[in-house]
Amino acid sequence: MAEPMNGAESLVRTLIAGGVNVCFTNPGTSEMHFVAALDKVPGMRCVLGLFEGVVTGAADGYYRMLGKPASTLLHLGPGLANGLANLHNAKKANSGIVNIVGEHATYHIAHDAPLTSDIEGVARPMSHWVKTSPNSTTIAADGALAIEAARAAPGQIATLILPADTAWGPAHGVAETRSPSALPKVSADAVKAAAAMLRSGEKATLLMGGTCLRHRALELAGRIAAKTGCGILTEGANTRLERGAGRVQVDRIPYVVDQALKVLQAAGNLVLVGSREPVAFFAYPDKPSLLMAKGAKSTKLAGLDEDMEAALEALAIELGAINTPPARIAAPRRPALPKGPITPAAIASILGAKLPENAIVVDESVTTGREFFPETAGAPPHDWINNRGGSIGYAMPVAVGAAIACPDRKVVALIGDGSAMYTVQALWTMARERQDITILIFANGTYNILRGELTNVGVRNPGPRAVDMLSIGRPDLDWVSMAKGMGVAASRADTCEQLAKALDAGLASGGPNLIQVTV
Repeated sequence: MAEPMNGAESLVRTLIAGGVNVCFTNPGTSEMHFVAALDKVPGMRCVLGLFEGVVTGAADGYYRMLGKPASTLLHLGPGLANGLANLHNAKKANSGIVNIVGEHATYHIAHDAPLTSDIEGVARPMSHWVKTSPNSTTIAADGALAIEAARAAPGQIATLILPADTAWGPAHGVAETRSPSALPKVSADAVKAAAAMLRSGEKATLLMGGTCLRHRALELAGRIAAKTGCGILTEGANTRLERGAGRVQVDRIPYVVDQALKVLQAAGNLVLVGSREPVAFFAYPDKPSLLMAKGAKSTKLAGLDEDMEAALEALAIELGAINTPPARIAAPRRPALPKGPITPAAIASILGAKLPENAIVVDESVTTGREFFPETAGAPPHDWINNRGGSIGYAMPVAVGAAIACPDRKVVALIGDGSAMYTVQALWTMARERQDITILIFANGTYNILRGELTNVGVRNPGPRAVDMLSIGRPDLDWVSMAKGMGVAASRADTCEQLAKALDAGLASGGPNLIQVTV
Protein backbone atom coordinates (compact mmCIF):
# COMPACT_ATOMS: atom_id res chain seq x y z
CA MET A 1 0.00 0.00 0.00
CA ALA A 2 1.40 3.40 -1.00
CA GLU A 3 2.34 5.71 1.83
CA PRO A 4 -0.19 8.57 2.18
CA MET A 5 0.97 12.02 1.14
CA ASN A 6 -0.26 15.54 1.77
CA GLY A 7 -0.99 18.21 -0.82
CA ALA A 8 2.44 19.83 -0.56
CA GLU A 9 4.20 16.52 -1.18
CA SER A 10 1.99 15.75 -4.16
CA LEU A 11 2.90 19.15 -5.61
CA VAL A 12 6.64 18.68 -5.11
CA ARG A 13 6.44 15.24 -6.75
CA THR A 14 4.44 16.71 -9.64
CA LEU A 15 6.97 19.50 -10.15
CA ILE A 16 9.88 17.04 -10.29
CA ALA A 17 8.00 14.70 -12.62
CA GLY A 18 7.28 17.71 -14.85
CA GLY A 19 10.95 18.66 -15.11
CA VAL A 20 10.88 21.50 -12.58
CA ASN A 21 13.67 20.37 -10.26
CA VAL A 22 15.08 23.68 -8.97
CA CYS A 23 13.27 25.83 -6.41
CA PHE A 24 14.47 29.32 -5.43
CA THR A 25 12.97 29.92 -2.01
CA ASN A 26 12.17 32.47 0.66
CA PRO A 27 9.46 30.72 2.70
CA GLY A 28 7.35 31.62 5.72
CA THR A 29 4.87 29.91 8.07
CA SER A 30 2.22 29.16 5.44
CA GLU A 31 4.81 27.34 3.30
CA MET A 32 6.21 25.05 5.99
CA HIS A 33 4.52 21.91 4.69
CA PHE A 34 6.06 22.57 1.26
CA VAL A 35 9.44 23.02 2.99
CA ALA A 36 8.96 19.73 4.85
CA ALA A 37 8.04 17.98 1.59
CA LEU A 38 11.33 19.13 0.06
CA ASP A 39 13.11 17.01 2.69
CA LYS A 40 10.86 14.04 2.12
CA VAL A 41 11.00 13.97 -1.69
CA PRO A 42 14.41 13.58 -3.38
CA GLY A 43 15.24 15.37 -6.60
CA MET A 44 14.49 19.04 -5.94
CA ARG A 45 17.45 21.43 -5.60
CA CYS A 46 16.57 24.26 -3.22
CA VAL A 47 18.38 27.62 -3.27
CA LEU A 48 17.65 30.13 -0.52
CA GLY A 49 17.51 33.85 -1.21
CA LEU A 50 17.41 36.43 1.58
CA PHE A 51 15.06 38.68 -0.42
CA GLU A 52 12.28 37.71 -2.79
CA GLY A 53 13.71 39.87 -5.59
CA VAL A 54 16.76 37.59 -5.54
CA VAL A 55 14.50 34.55 -5.76
CA THR A 56 12.45 35.73 -8.74
CA GLY A 57 15.49 37.15 -10.55
CA ALA A 58 17.36 33.88 -10.12
CA ALA A 59 14.44 31.99 -11.67
CA ASP A 60 14.64 34.39 -14.62
CA GLY A 61 18.37 33.75 -15.10
CA TYR A 62 17.87 29.99 -14.85
CA TYR A 63 15.29 29.99 -17.64
CA ARG A 64 17.34 32.26 -19.89
CA MET A 65 20.17 29.73 -19.91
CA LEU A 66 18.27 26.42 -20.02
CA GLY A 67 14.92 27.31 -21.57
CA LYS A 68 13.04 25.41 -18.87
CA PRO A 69 11.27 26.82 -15.81
CA ALA A 70 12.38 26.72 -12.20
CA SER A 71 9.97 27.26 -9.34
CA THR A 72 9.96 29.88 -6.64
CA LEU A 73 8.56 29.62 -3.12
CA LEU A 74 7.23 32.91 -1.74
CA HIS A 75 5.44 33.92 1.44
CA LEU A 76 1.92 35.30 1.02
CA GLY A 77 1.07 38.58 -0.75
CA PRO A 78 3.89 40.71 0.69
CA GLY A 79 6.50 38.09 -0.21
CA LEU A 80 5.19 37.95 -3.76
CA ALA A 81 5.09 41.76 -3.88
CA ASN A 82 8.77 41.92 -2.89
CA GLY A 83 9.56 39.79 -5.94
CA LEU A 84 7.42 41.65 -8.48
CA ALA A 85 10.14 43.93 -9.92
CA ASN A 86 12.20 41.00 -11.14
CA LEU A 87 9.05 39.15 -12.23
CA HIS A 88 8.41 42.19 -14.43
CA ASN A 89 11.88 41.77 -15.95
CA ALA A 90 11.30 38.03 -16.38
CA LYS A 91 7.95 38.64 -18.07
CA LYS A 92 9.53 41.07 -20.55
CA ALA A 93 12.25 38.46 -21.20
CA ASN A 94 9.63 35.74 -21.79
CA SER A 95 11.10 33.59 -19.04
CA GLY A 96 9.00 30.67 -17.86
CA ILE A 97 8.64 30.53 -14.06
CA VAL A 98 6.37 28.56 -11.71
CA ASN A 99 5.69 30.67 -8.62
CA ILE A 100 4.38 28.82 -5.57
CA VAL A 101 2.90 31.38 -3.18
CA GLY A 102 1.66 30.43 0.27
CA GLU A 103 -1.72 31.60 1.55
CA HIS A 104 -3.49 31.47 4.90
CA ALA A 105 -5.58 28.38 5.54
CA THR A 106 -8.93 28.77 3.78
CA TYR A 107 -10.85 29.04 7.06
CA HIS A 108 -8.41 31.66 8.42
CA ILE A 109 -8.73 34.16 5.56
CA ALA A 110 -12.11 35.50 6.77
CA HIS A 111 -10.50 36.73 10.01
CA ASP A 112 -8.36 39.30 8.14
CA ALA A 113 -5.08 38.51 9.90
CA PRO A 114 -2.24 41.03 9.46
CA LEU A 115 -0.75 39.27 6.41
CA THR A 116 -4.06 38.68 4.65
CA SER A 117 -4.13 40.23 1.16
CA ASP A 118 -5.51 39.77 -2.34
CA ILE A 119 -2.70 37.52 -3.57
CA GLU A 120 -4.34 36.86 -6.93
CA GLY A 121 -4.67 40.63 -7.42
CA VAL A 122 -1.00 41.11 -6.58
CA ALA A 123 0.03 38.31 -8.96
CA ARG A 124 -1.99 39.14 -12.08
CA PRO A 125 -0.02 42.12 -13.46
CA MET A 126 3.22 40.08 -13.56
CA SER A 127 1.74 36.66 -14.36
CA HIS A 128 0.22 35.06 -17.44
CA TRP A 129 -1.59 32.38 -15.41
CA VAL A 130 -2.89 32.60 -11.83
CA LYS A 131 -4.81 30.05 -9.77
CA THR A 132 -5.56 29.32 -6.12
CA SER A 133 -5.80 25.60 -5.35
CA PRO A 134 -9.18 24.97 -3.67
CA ASN A 135 -8.21 21.81 -1.75
CA SER A 136 -5.43 19.30 -1.22
CA THR A 137 -6.74 16.82 -3.79
CA THR A 138 -6.44 19.33 -6.66
CA ILE A 139 -2.94 20.63 -5.93
CA ALA A 140 -1.09 18.11 -8.08
CA ALA A 141 -3.32 18.75 -11.10
CA ASP A 142 -3.05 22.50 -10.57
CA GLY A 143 0.73 22.17 -10.37
CA ALA A 144 0.79 20.34 -13.70
CA LEU A 145 -1.29 23.14 -15.24
CA ALA A 146 1.14 25.71 -13.84
CA ILE A 147 4.10 23.90 -15.42
CA GLU A 148 2.29 23.70 -18.75
CA ALA A 149 1.53 27.43 -18.60
CA ALA A 150 5.14 28.30 -17.76
CA ARG A 151 6.42 26.20 -20.67
CA ALA A 152 4.00 27.68 -23.21
CA ALA A 153 5.86 29.56 -25.95
CA PRO A 154 7.64 31.87 -25.69
CA GLY A 155 7.77 31.31 -21.89
CA GLN A 156 5.25 32.48 -19.32
CA ILE A 157 4.96 33.24 -15.62
CA ALA A 158 2.54 30.96 -13.78
CA THR A 159 1.55 31.70 -10.17
CA LEU A 160 -0.03 28.94 -8.09
CA ILE A 161 -1.38 30.00 -4.70
CA LEU A 162 -1.36 27.35 -2.01
CA PRO A 163 -3.60 27.82 1.08
CA ALA A 164 -1.94 26.20 4.08
CA ASP A 165 -4.70 23.67 4.73
CA THR A 166 -4.58 22.48 1.12
CA ALA A 167 -0.86 21.86 1.64
CA TRP A 168 -1.29 19.80 4.79
CA GLY A 169 -4.50 18.02 3.75
CA PRO A 170 -4.47 14.50 2.20
CA ALA A 171 -3.69 14.03 -1.50
CA HIS A 172 -3.87 11.07 -3.83
CA GLY A 173 -0.81 11.19 -6.06
CA VAL A 174 1.15 12.88 -8.80
CA ALA A 175 -0.33 14.61 -11.85
CA GLU A 176 1.13 14.22 -15.32
CA THR A 177 2.33 17.30 -17.17
CA ARG A 178 1.65 17.35 -20.90
CA SER A 179 4.60 18.02 -23.20
CA PRO A 180 4.66 21.46 -24.83
CA SER A 181 3.45 21.76 -28.40
CA ALA A 182 5.93 22.23 -31.21
CA LEU A 183 6.40 25.84 -32.27
CA PRO A 184 4.24 26.71 -35.29
CA LYS A 185 5.93 27.44 -38.61
CA VAL A 186 5.45 30.85 -40.21
CA SER A 187 3.34 31.20 -43.33
CA ALA A 188 4.79 31.16 -46.82
CA ASP A 189 3.32 34.64 -47.29
CA ALA A 190 5.39 35.98 -44.37
CA VAL A 191 8.55 34.53 -45.92
CA LYS A 192 7.75 35.95 -49.37
CA ALA A 193 6.96 39.40 -47.92
CA ALA A 194 10.30 39.47 -46.09
CA ALA A 195 12.15 38.32 -49.21
CA ALA A 196 10.43 41.02 -51.28
CA MET A 197 11.51 43.71 -48.83
CA LEU A 198 15.11 42.51 -48.92
CA ARG A 199 15.09 42.34 -52.74
CA SER A 200 13.45 45.73 -53.24
CA GLY A 201 16.67 47.67 -53.66
CA GLU A 202 15.78 49.88 -50.69
CA LYS A 203 17.85 49.86 -47.50
CA ALA A 204 16.68 47.04 -45.25
CA THR A 205 17.72 45.40 -42.00
CA LEU A 206 16.89 42.23 -40.10
CA LEU A 207 15.85 43.27 -36.58
CA MET A 208 16.36 40.21 -34.38
CA GLY A 209 15.25 39.27 -30.87
CA GLY A 210 14.32 36.37 -28.59
CA THR A 211 15.78 32.95 -29.23
CA CYS A 212 16.86 33.79 -32.79
CA LEU A 213 19.93 35.44 -31.23
CA ARG A 214 21.54 32.01 -30.89
CA HIS A 215 24.43 30.84 -33.06
CA ARG A 216 22.53 28.82 -35.68
CA ALA A 217 19.85 31.48 -36.29
CA LEU A 218 22.46 34.23 -36.41
CA GLU A 219 24.43 32.23 -38.96
CA LEU A 220 21.33 32.09 -41.16
CA ALA A 221 20.93 35.85 -40.76
CA GLY A 222 24.57 36.26 -41.78
CA ARG A 223 23.94 34.23 -44.95
CA ILE A 224 20.93 36.41 -45.78
CA ALA A 225 22.98 39.57 -45.16
CA ALA A 226 25.78 38.30 -47.41
CA LYS A 227 23.30 37.55 -50.20
CA THR A 228 21.19 40.71 -50.03
CA GLY A 229 23.44 43.33 -48.42
CA CYS A 230 20.92 43.91 -45.62
CA GLY A 231 21.95 44.91 -42.12
CA ILE A 232 21.48 42.96 -38.90
CA LEU A 233 20.41 44.66 -35.67
CA THR A 234 19.10 43.59 -32.29
CA GLU A 235 16.94 45.44 -29.84
CA GLY A 236 18.83 47.44 -27.22
CA ALA A 237 18.34 44.79 -24.53
CA ASN A 238 18.25 41.09 -25.23
CA THR A 239 17.23 37.99 -23.33
CA ARG A 240 20.39 36.15 -24.37
CA LEU A 241 22.76 36.84 -27.26
CA GLU A 242 25.37 34.32 -28.37
CA ARG A 243 28.35 36.32 -29.59
CA GLY A 244 32.15 36.42 -29.85
CA ALA A 245 34.81 35.25 -32.29
CA GLY A 246 33.50 33.00 -35.07
CA ARG A 247 29.90 34.11 -34.57
CA VAL A 248 27.86 36.60 -36.59
CA GLN A 249 28.40 40.02 -35.05
CA VAL A 250 25.26 42.03 -34.32
CA ASP A 251 24.91 45.66 -33.30
CA ARG A 252 22.39 46.86 -30.73
CA ILE A 253 20.01 49.78 -31.12
CA PRO A 254 21.43 52.46 -28.79
CA TYR A 255 19.57 53.55 -25.66
CA VAL A 256 20.03 57.27 -26.34
CA VAL A 257 17.24 58.42 -28.66
CA ASP A 258 19.34 60.67 -30.92
CA GLN A 259 21.88 57.87 -31.45
CA ALA A 260 19.11 55.33 -32.05
CA LEU A 261 17.49 57.57 -34.68
CA LYS A 262 20.77 57.74 -36.61
CA VAL A 263 21.19 53.95 -36.50
CA LEU A 264 17.63 53.34 -37.65
CA GLN A 265 17.86 55.97 -40.37
CA ALA A 266 20.72 53.92 -41.79
CA ALA A 267 18.78 50.68 -41.23
CA GLY A 268 15.86 51.63 -43.49
CA ASN A 269 13.04 49.09 -43.74
CA LEU A 270 12.87 46.40 -41.06
CA VAL A 271 12.26 42.68 -41.27
CA LEU A 272 11.10 41.76 -37.78
CA VAL A 273 12.24 38.41 -36.38
CA GLY A 274 11.28 37.97 -32.72
CA SER A 275 11.16 41.74 -32.36
CA ARG A 276 8.83 44.66 -32.90
CA GLU A 277 9.13 48.14 -34.34
CA PRO A 278 11.60 49.88 -32.00
CA VAL A 279 10.42 52.43 -29.48
CA ALA A 280 12.24 54.78 -27.11
CA PHE A 281 12.70 53.60 -23.52
CA PHE A 282 10.94 56.77 -22.29
CA ALA A 283 9.11 59.75 -23.78
CA TYR A 284 11.11 62.96 -24.12
CA PRO A 285 9.99 66.46 -25.10
CA ASP A 286 10.17 67.01 -28.87
CA LYS A 287 11.48 63.50 -29.56
CA PRO A 288 9.59 60.62 -31.19
CA SER A 289 8.40 57.52 -29.37
CA LEU A 290 8.69 55.32 -32.47
CA LEU A 291 12.31 55.23 -33.62
CA MET A 292 11.96 53.95 -37.17
CA ALA A 293 13.17 56.20 -39.95
CA LYS A 294 10.54 58.45 -41.51
CA GLY A 295 8.88 56.59 -44.37
CA ALA A 296 10.42 53.25 -43.43
CA LYS A 297 8.26 50.14 -43.48
CA SER A 298 8.35 46.88 -41.56
CA THR A 299 7.25 43.33 -42.21
CA LYS A 300 6.98 40.55 -39.63
CA LEU A 301 8.78 37.36 -40.57
CA ALA A 302 8.27 35.56 -37.24
CA GLY A 303 7.08 36.26 -33.72
CA LEU A 304 8.43 35.01 -30.42
CA ASP A 305 5.80 32.27 -30.32
CA GLU A 306 6.80 30.90 -33.73
CA ASP A 307 9.72 28.82 -34.98
CA MET A 308 12.07 31.71 -35.76
CA GLU A 309 15.07 29.62 -36.76
CA ALA A 310 12.95 27.69 -39.27
CA ALA A 311 11.60 31.01 -40.56
CA LEU A 312 15.12 32.32 -41.17
CA GLU A 313 16.03 29.07 -42.90
CA ALA A 314 12.96 29.37 -45.14
CA LEU A 315 13.90 32.97 -45.93
CA ALA A 316 17.47 31.96 -46.77
CA ILE A 317 16.15 29.28 -49.13
CA GLU A 318 13.72 31.72 -50.73
CA LEU A 319 16.59 34.14 -51.36
CA GLY A 320 18.98 31.47 -52.59
CA ALA A 321 21.27 32.19 -49.64
CA ILE A 322 21.26 28.88 -47.80
CA ASN A 323 24.78 28.00 -49.00
CA THR A 324 26.15 31.53 -49.04
CA PRO A 325 29.01 32.03 -46.57
CA PRO A 326 27.71 34.25 -43.77
CA ALA A 327 28.73 37.88 -43.53
CA ARG A 328 29.76 39.77 -40.39
CA ILE A 329 31.67 36.90 -38.75
CA ALA A 330 33.60 38.35 -35.80
CA ALA A 331 37.34 37.79 -36.09
CA PRO A 332 39.28 36.73 -32.96
CA ARG A 333 40.65 39.84 -31.26
CA ARG A 334 42.04 40.57 -27.82
CA PRO A 335 42.48 44.33 -27.25
CA ALA A 336 45.69 45.63 -25.73
CA LEU A 337 45.46 46.19 -21.99
CA PRO A 338 45.14 49.90 -21.16
CA LYS A 339 47.02 51.62 -18.36
CA GLY A 340 46.24 54.41 -15.94
CA PRO A 341 42.86 55.75 -14.78
CA ILE A 342 39.78 53.62 -15.35
CA THR A 343 37.32 54.85 -17.99
CA PRO A 344 34.37 53.10 -19.65
CA ALA A 345 36.48 52.62 -22.79
CA ALA A 346 39.30 51.11 -20.72
CA ILE A 347 36.88 48.70 -19.01
CA ALA A 348 35.64 47.59 -22.43
CA SER A 349 39.21 46.84 -23.53
CA ILE A 350 39.98 44.91 -20.34
CA LEU A 351 36.83 42.82 -20.74
CA GLY A 352 37.69 42.14 -24.36
CA ALA A 353 41.18 41.07 -23.33
CA LYS A 354 40.15 38.87 -20.39
CA LEU A 355 36.67 37.44 -21.03
CA PRO A 356 37.00 33.63 -20.86
CA GLU A 357 35.58 31.26 -23.43
CA ASN A 358 31.98 30.19 -22.81
CA ALA A 359 31.45 32.91 -20.22
CA ILE A 360 27.98 34.19 -19.37
CA VAL A 361 27.93 37.99 -19.10
CA VAL A 362 25.02 39.48 -17.15
CA ASP A 363 24.95 43.17 -17.98
CA GLU A 364 23.38 45.88 -15.83
CA SER A 365 26.13 48.39 -16.41
CA VAL A 366 23.55 50.97 -17.59
CA THR A 367 25.66 54.02 -18.54
CA THR A 368 29.19 52.66 -18.05
CA GLY A 369 28.63 49.72 -20.41
CA ARG A 370 27.00 51.37 -23.40
CA GLU A 371 30.14 50.97 -25.53
CA PHE A 372 31.24 47.52 -24.32
CA PHE A 373 30.14 45.63 -27.46
CA PRO A 374 32.78 46.70 -30.03
CA GLU A 375 35.77 45.82 -27.81
CA THR A 376 34.30 42.46 -26.72
CA ALA A 377 33.10 41.33 -30.18
CA GLY A 378 36.30 39.34 -30.86
CA ALA A 379 36.54 37.69 -27.45
CA PRO A 380 36.07 33.90 -27.34
CA PRO A 381 32.44 32.76 -27.80
CA HIS A 382 30.21 33.79 -24.91
CA ASP A 383 26.62 34.69 -23.99
CA TRP A 384 25.48 38.23 -23.17
CA ILE A 385 22.33 38.85 -21.12
CA ASN A 386 20.57 42.22 -20.75
CA ASN A 387 17.76 43.58 -18.62
CA ARG A 388 14.69 43.32 -20.83
CA GLY A 389 12.29 44.91 -18.37
CA GLY A 390 14.31 47.86 -17.09
CA SER A 391 13.46 47.38 -13.41
CA ILE A 392 16.82 47.74 -11.71
CA GLY A 393 18.43 45.23 -9.37
CA TYR A 394 18.24 42.38 -11.86
CA ALA A 395 21.88 41.47 -12.59
CA MET A 396 23.09 39.78 -9.41
CA PRO A 397 19.95 37.62 -9.03
CA VAL A 398 20.03 36.67 -12.73
CA ALA A 399 23.71 35.77 -12.30
CA VAL A 400 22.74 33.44 -9.42
CA GLY A 401 20.19 31.66 -11.63
CA ALA A 402 22.55 31.45 -14.60
CA ALA A 403 25.24 29.90 -12.41
CA ILE A 404 22.78 27.32 -11.02
CA ALA A 405 21.75 26.47 -14.60
CA CYS A 406 25.32 26.27 -15.94
CA PRO A 407 27.68 25.44 -13.05
CA ASP A 408 30.49 24.56 -15.48
CA ARG A 409 30.59 28.08 -16.96
CA LYS A 410 32.05 31.29 -15.58
CA VAL A 411 29.57 34.11 -14.95
CA VAL A 412 30.62 37.75 -15.12
CA ALA A 413 28.16 40.33 -13.76
CA LEU A 414 28.58 43.99 -14.77
CA ILE A 415 26.61 46.31 -12.50
CA GLY A 416 26.36 49.96 -11.57
CA ASP A 417 26.65 50.71 -7.87
CA GLY A 418 23.16 52.18 -7.61
CA SER A 419 21.56 49.19 -9.33
CA ALA A 420 23.47 46.66 -7.24
CA MET A 421 22.12 48.04 -3.96
CA TYR A 422 18.60 46.91 -4.85
CA THR A 423 19.43 43.21 -4.55
CA VAL A 424 22.71 43.17 -2.64
CA GLN A 425 21.45 40.10 -0.72
CA ALA A 426 22.29 38.01 -3.80
CA LEU A 427 25.93 38.08 -2.69
CA TRP A 428 25.05 35.90 0.30
CA THR A 429 23.40 33.30 -1.95
CA MET A 430 26.45 33.30 -4.24
CA ALA A 431 28.68 32.61 -1.24
CA ARG A 432 26.43 29.94 0.20
CA GLU A 433 26.20 28.12 -3.14
CA ARG A 434 29.94 28.67 -3.87
CA GLN A 435 29.14 30.02 -7.31
CA ASP A 436 31.76 30.84 -9.93
CA ILE A 437 30.64 34.45 -10.41
CA THR A 438 32.87 37.51 -10.80
CA ILE A 439 31.02 40.75 -10.07
CA LEU A 440 32.26 44.13 -11.29
CA ILE A 441 30.61 47.02 -9.44
CA PHE A 442 31.09 50.28 -11.33
CA ALA A 443 31.33 52.74 -8.46
CA ASN A 444 30.75 56.30 -9.58
CA GLY A 445 28.77 57.30 -6.49
CA THR A 446 25.76 58.43 -8.45
CA TYR A 447 22.67 57.37 -10.34
CA ASN A 448 24.56 58.42 -13.45
CA ILE A 449 21.83 57.49 -15.89
CA LEU A 450 19.46 59.90 -14.15
CA ARG A 451 21.88 62.79 -14.52
CA GLY A 452 21.63 62.31 -18.27
CA GLU A 453 17.87 61.83 -18.09
CA LEU A 454 17.48 65.13 -16.24
CA THR A 455 19.01 66.85 -19.26
CA ASN A 456 17.03 64.74 -21.72
CA VAL A 457 13.69 65.84 -20.28
CA GLY A 458 14.70 69.50 -20.56
CA VAL A 459 16.20 70.41 -17.17
CA ARG A 460 19.28 72.41 -18.13
CA ASN A 461 20.49 73.83 -14.82
CA PRO A 462 19.52 71.47 -11.99
CA GLY A 463 19.79 72.91 -8.49
CA PRO A 464 21.55 71.38 -5.50
CA ARG A 465 18.46 69.47 -4.29
CA ALA A 466 17.96 67.80 -7.66
CA VAL A 467 21.65 66.90 -7.91
CA ASP A 468 21.58 65.53 -4.36
CA MET A 469 18.70 63.16 -5.25
CA LEU A 470 20.91 61.62 -7.94
CA SER A 471 23.97 61.13 -5.72
CA ILE A 472 24.58 58.01 -3.63
CA GLY A 473 27.57 59.39 -1.74
CA ARG A 474 27.63 60.81 1.80
CA PRO A 475 28.38 58.15 2.94
CA ASP A 476 30.18 56.38 0.10
CA LEU A 477 29.26 52.75 -0.42
CA ASP A 478 32.01 50.35 0.65
CA TRP A 479 31.43 47.36 -1.60
CA VAL A 480 34.51 45.51 -0.45
CA SER A 481 33.27 45.48 3.14
CA MET A 482 29.70 44.60 2.16
CA ALA A 483 30.84 41.69 0.03
CA LYS A 484 33.23 40.32 2.64
CA GLY A 485 30.47 40.63 5.24
CA MET A 486 28.38 38.22 3.16
CA GLY A 487 31.20 35.76 2.53
CA VAL A 488 32.31 36.98 -0.91
CA ALA A 489 35.98 37.71 -1.60
CA ALA A 490 36.41 41.32 -2.70
CA SER A 491 38.93 43.91 -3.79
CA ARG A 492 39.05 47.46 -5.12
CA ALA A 493 40.49 48.62 -8.44
CA ASP A 494 41.41 52.28 -8.95
CA THR A 495 43.60 51.81 -12.04
CA CYS A 496 43.45 49.73 -15.20
CA GLU A 497 46.40 47.65 -14.00
CA GLN A 498 44.61 46.84 -10.74
CA LEU A 499 41.38 45.98 -12.56
CA ALA A 500 43.10 43.58 -14.97
CA LYS A 501 44.89 41.85 -12.08
CA ALA A 502 41.72 41.63 -9.96
CA LEU A 503 39.70 40.27 -12.89
CA ASP A 504 42.30 37.55 -13.46
CA ALA A 505 42.17 36.63 -9.78
CA GLY A 506 38.37 36.58 -9.69
CA LEU A 507 38.06 34.39 -12.76
CA ALA A 508 40.69 31.99 -11.43
CA SER A 509 39.18 31.73 -7.95
CA GLY A 510 36.35 29.35 -8.84
CA GLY A 511 34.04 31.12 -6.38
CA PRO A 512 32.22 34.42 -6.02
CA ASN A 513 34.50 37.43 -6.23
CA LEU A 514 33.58 41.11 -6.25
CA ILE A 515 35.63 43.99 -7.66
CA GLN A 516 34.73 47.56 -6.75
CA VAL A 517 35.74 49.48 -9.88
CA THR A 518 36.35 53.19 -9.36
CA VAL A 519 34.94 55.03 -12.37
